[in-house]
Amino acid sequence: MRRHTLSTAVTLCFAASLAAAASAPSEARPASPPASQTARQQARVPVLVDCFFHPEVRPTDFVLACGDGNSRLTSLHWSRWGQASAKAVGVNIVNDCKPYCAAGRFHSYPVVVRLDRAQPWKKRPHLQHYSRMTLEYPAGRPDTFPPTVTYPLWN
Repeated sequence: MRRHTLSTAVTLCFAASLAAAASAPSEARPASPPASQTARQQARVPVLVDCFFHPEVRPTDFVLACGDGNSRLTSLHWSRWGQASAKAVGVNIVNDCKPYCAAGRFHSYPVVVRLDRAQPWKKRPHLQHYSRMTLEYPAGRPDTFPPTVTYPLWN
């Protein structure tokens, strides 16, 4: 019973923090680099679009399951971020959802992340964004996952 309560509390806290971040006024968010610097940097390389439709370059964390937060990438260390592709190593934290997601446990898996297929972003056509992500699991992986998983990224 205690494990179920803790799992539920963690899930609810995560969902609340996502909602708070989305609704926080702009002055409550961390300061960004000057717009001209950001635009110049983003014009040179593709961006990764997060759950809140913010463009990111070399993020350290990235939520894959935007609706429920049951899969996310953490501790990302980028070795490449260029016009054609990007590559990082990190950890994929995945909820096993057993017996159901609110009662499930999160497990960590080492992962190699590759981004490619840069194309104009519909929201900001002057920016290129990576439209495909491939995850390779060099060691363990979630029970139902193959060694390599490819996801289309939102536009």
